[in-house]
Amino acid sequence: MLNYKIIGNAMQQIVVELEANQTMYSEAGKFLWKTDNINFETSFNVSDKKGYFEEKGGGGLFGKFVDTAINVGKRKLAGESAAFQVFNVTRGQSGLVSFAQTVPGEIKALNIEDYGVFYVQKDGFIAAENSVDFDIALTKKVSAGFFGGEGFILEKFSDVGTLFIGACGNFIELNPADYGGKIQVDTGAIVGFDGNIDYDVEWVGKSVGQVAKNLLFGGEGLFLATLSGNGKVLLQSMNITTLSRAILRNASRPSSEDRTGGNLLGGLGSLLGDRD
Repeated sequence: MLNYKIIGNAMQQIVVELEANQTMYSEAGKFLWKTDNINFETSFNVSDKKGYFEEKGGGGLFGKFVDTAINVGKRKLAGESAAFQVFNVTRGQSGLVSFAQTVPGEIKALNIEDYGVFYVQKDGFIAAENSVDFDIALTKKVSAGFFGGEGFILEKFSDVGTLFIGACGNFIELNPADYGGKIQVDTGAIVGFDGNIDYDVEWVGKSVGQVAKNLLFGGEGLFLATLSGNGKVLLQSMNITTLSRAILRNASRPSSEDRTGGNLLGGLGSLLGDRD
């Protein structure tokens, strides 16, 4: 059992007490801090920490090379970093290691054995015990991949152990079965869902005119994700793409609330009028 605490509110972090027989891996860029007795290294394949090479690809050095190349290729195809960061204790009974996501929001811990399989969208994964198996999976329907907005490749977690995932903003937990069996969601709002959920996309609007109007004036694009079945769906209250566009749009906009010296003087100059 992994001993951990999730600390903070708007920008949370995980602090894990790793024991001597435990190992964790994280997405590159999610590590925050650690104690000196925690070893930190980069690995192209989490499986090489689990002893699976004898079971995959025929074993041996060639099997290891092939397995690593396949996994790196799949991760790059999914838009993720090529390598993981791996952590374990080098001396003593235990040590501390902390992780955080790169956007403001909540962190949630999932016990993978409670779900069997859990699918996570790109950028949602933070860290996991190395007893949690990582893989890349296609969505069940090709249309969801080409039109879903977030790509048709999902990160697939299975086996046993603790998985940490993050939301931009707050988590919203739903079960489509509680709402007639199906919900429609902005594609950028999905964090993850379990293996009992079917994922697809639908047009926004039932006619060409409605679709065109939504595209031009609705600000939500042409498609909505549809999630159906009886299982767990985790959404985030803030769309990362929308957030980044809002920041970019406002970054160069002058404001009376800007307290930086140059803009403040510039504002006074405009107010008082230019003088020779």
